[in-house]
This record gives sequence, structure tokens and C-alpha cells, in this order.
Amino acid sequence: MTDPSPSPSPAASASASPSVEQHTIDHVPENERHGRVRDLFTMWFGTNIAPLPLVTGAMGVQVFHQSFWSSVLAILVGQLVGAVFMALHSAQGPQLGVPQMIQSRAQFGSVGALLIVVVAAAMYIGFFASNIILAGKSLHGLAPAVPVDAGIVLGALGSALICWVGYRLIHTLNKIATWVLGAGVLVGLAVVVGRGLPDGFFSAGSFTFAGWLATVSLSALWQLAFAPYVSDYSRYLPRTVRTASTFWATYWGSCLGSMLPFLAGTVIGLASPGTDDTVAGFDSAAGAFGPVVLLLFLFSVINHNALNLYGAVLSLITICQTFRPAWTPRQRARGVVSAVVLVAALIIATALSSDFVSSFVNLVLVLLVVLVPWTAINLIDFYLVHRGRYALGDLFAPDGGRYGRFNPVALTSYAIGIAVQLPYVATSLYTGPLVAPLGGADLSWLVGLVVTAPVYYVWARRVAVRGESDVTETGTESGTETESGVTPESTSASA
Repeated sequence: MTDPSPSPSPAASASASPSVEQHTIDHVPENERHGRVRDLFTMWFGTNIAPLPLVTGAMGVQVFHQSFWSSVLAILVGQLVGAVFMALHSAQGPQLGVPQMIQSRAQFGSVGALLIVVVAAAMYIGFFASNIILAGKSLHGLAPAVPVDAGIVLGALGSALICWVGYRLIHTLNKIATWVLGAGVLVGLAVVVGRGLPDGFFSAGSFTFAGWLATVSLSALWQLAFAPYVSDYSRYLPRTVRTASTFWATYWGSCLGSMLPFLAGTVIGLASPGTDDTVAGFDSAAGAFGPVVLLLFLFSVINHNALNLYGAVLSLITICQTFRPAWTPRQRARGVVSAVVLVAALIIATALSSDFVSSFVNLVLVLLVVLVPWTAINLIDFYLVHRGRYALGDLFAPDGGRYGRFNPVALTSYAIGIAVQLPYVATSLYTGPLVAPLGGADLSWLVGLVVTAPVYYVWARRVAVRGESDVTETGTESGTETESGVTPESTSASA
């Protein structure tokens, strides 16, 4: 389905769009849309070249004691599978022109969606805190006279500045990061291998089903963790772009961009045994090239972390706007909320810096449980139930419009999705009763996907979709009455 009004040229759109982003959670009108689909490739390739995926990739050999080839296979499987869901979320952005958390109101209701928004906000604040710890360590490694805590503060301020400028700067920096950071990591790996790998590099560790599946889960979660905000970075594209093109540009950008540091982490984890600090291990293993690696990682973590801050800020603004529906927050609101998140994250970061790896493992495993059922419900609703047809004005209505304040079907399906995972969860905080019979493997995310998707689909299709036949396309740019949709052909092409 296309907008009846003519689309502006890319040049006209670019000139009409200010360098400092003015929108937050409101609808982006068609005359302010700009950019090209291929920008999504560099967006997600560049942002994934960062220390945190390096650390996560090393966990396969460091935490779960897999062999090199076992860890590599687990990483590839996790990335290729997880990115499917992530890219399907990205394809929603041009069709709707609103942030992902706002769109979730169509499934859960205006108030019911707060459950998901709060989870998303907590997740991104956690990732932001984790990343600024790595920024502090990278800066300390480059300049030992700078304490880690001081480096944490400087890294956080750099990310906050990028977040304040917003969408256009984020995309520009990731175009640069795609080439500079991608080349830097490849050269660094070549130097590590050229200096000689330690004896037993390929014989260390072994394949265990539980450890392998845990590594797959961490790899898939890296992609799934982008789901609550991936469409925020495609929502400025013209609505006429093909859904399949949006999907594939995001999919391969994110897959290839994250595979590189994940696999580098596996190499460094085995090349620098006995160290839990993978970034420092890369620095040491790369010899004279080590300081260059640290400098590149310092830039990458500040750049990457701007996305976590941006996502956290939009989520918190969404929470506030739910209780003040007449409020249209703009750039100033993003700056104020960014400052609040910045302070909170700095407190968390200084508390976690001494025990980062174990804290991060617990964080991502818990996030896996709560993210999976939301992903299943959101995608099933968009592609199979509503088929992209939403009344955007109702998403901002005080009473939720045709979507209401609460959607019991989605909320109950979400609760079921979490409940069925609990017997299969394997974390240090909680271990389900069915984990031991499976050899310690964590199957919770697979169970969550397999159960939640059909439960929601069957139930939602049986319930009359409120107002679906009444949605009409008016072509208004305010978004108050506009239908946004995808054609059946574009949906099947992307899936």
C-alpha cells in the first residue's frame, strides 16, 4: 500500500530535515522522510562492531568451555536465527513512522504496553551501563593515568551528545564505523594470528550440548535485544520503500556486523587464556597494534552506546506520554530525559564495574525470557493479524482508541509465554526443574517462541479486531487518522 501523496526527493527531504532531530515518539510525516534503504546495512553493521559483542562472543569458550569450532558454529546459528526476528521488526519502521514501543500499543493497549516499555527501558539502561564500563576500561588502557571511573564518565557524556543530536548523526557515524571499525578488527585479528596462536588453541574446550545451546542463546539474544528499537532507525525512510529491501538490508548488516566481533571474541578468548577482560586480551595479543584496537573500541562503544541511550530515552518518554496524552515531546524533552538516564547509568556502572562478566550474563539471560514472547506477539500481529493496517492516531488517543487501554488477549498470551519458559530457564538466579534432565541446556527461548506465536495468533484471529474494517487511508501527515500498511506481496517477500 502506498501513500497517495507524492514522495519528496531525497535531496528535498534532506534539506527539509534539521541536523538536530526534533521528533521523539510522535509520527514522522511523509514530507520529512529521508534516507535510503542501504543506509540500514551500514547502520547495523557499524553499530555492532563494539567491545560488548566481543565480550559476549568470548563467553562461548570462557564461560561455557566450548571448543573453537563448536563456539563458531553456535555463534553463526544464533546470529542467523536471531536476526530474522530483528529484521522483521525493522521492516515495520517505514510503514508506520513511529517508534517500536508506540506501535506496541496496538497489540497490548495504551496502558498494557507499559509492561513492555518498562522492560525495554530497563534493558537499555543496563546495556548502556555495561558499555560505558567498557569505554572506561578502554580509555584507561590507552591512558593509564585516567582512572576507569573517569573514563566511564567521559564515555557516557560522548554517547549522550550523540543521542541529543539524534537520528541523522547516529546514521552518519555508523557509515564511518562500518569501514573504519570493520577494517580495524580484521587487521587486529590478522596481527593476532600472525604473531602465533598458543599451543592447544584448537584442542582447548569441548562440545557439550548445554554449553553449545547456551552460546547459541547468547548469540541469538544479541539480535533479539535490538527488537524493541530497531524500527526506530528505519522510521524516517519513505513509506513506499519495499518491505523486503528493508528486511534484507537490516538482516545482513546486523548479521555480518555482529558475527565479526563475536568470532573475534572467540579467538581472543582462546589466544589469551586466564583473562576475563577480553578487550585487554585483544590489546595484549595484538602487540603494537593493541593501542589502535583500544582507540577504535573507545570510539565504537561511545557510538554504539548512543543507541542504547536513545532507546532508553524514547521508552521513558513513552511511559510519561501515556499519562499525559496531550503532550508532544520534542528535542528538549529528549535532552532532559537523557540527562536523567545518564546519571542513573553512571551509578549502575560504578557498582557493576568490578564484577562485569557475571552480572552481564545474568542480565542477558533474564532479558531473553521477557523479550521472546513480546517479539512473537508483535510480529504475529503486524504480519498476520493486522497485516500492517493500524490507525496511527489511535495509538496516541487518551483512551487508546480502538486498541483500548488493555488488550487481555496480548497480555495473557505474553504471560503464558513467560510462564512456559520458566521450567527451562538456566541462570544463576533461577534454574527450572526441566533443566537437569536436558543436561543443563537452556531451552526457554525456543519454548517461548514455539508456544507464544500460535497461542496469540489463534486467539487474536478469533477475537474481532476492533475497528479493522473502519480504518481508512486519508493521507494526512499528522498521523491522527492515517492508516499505515504493507501489501501482502511485500510481507511474503520479507518473510
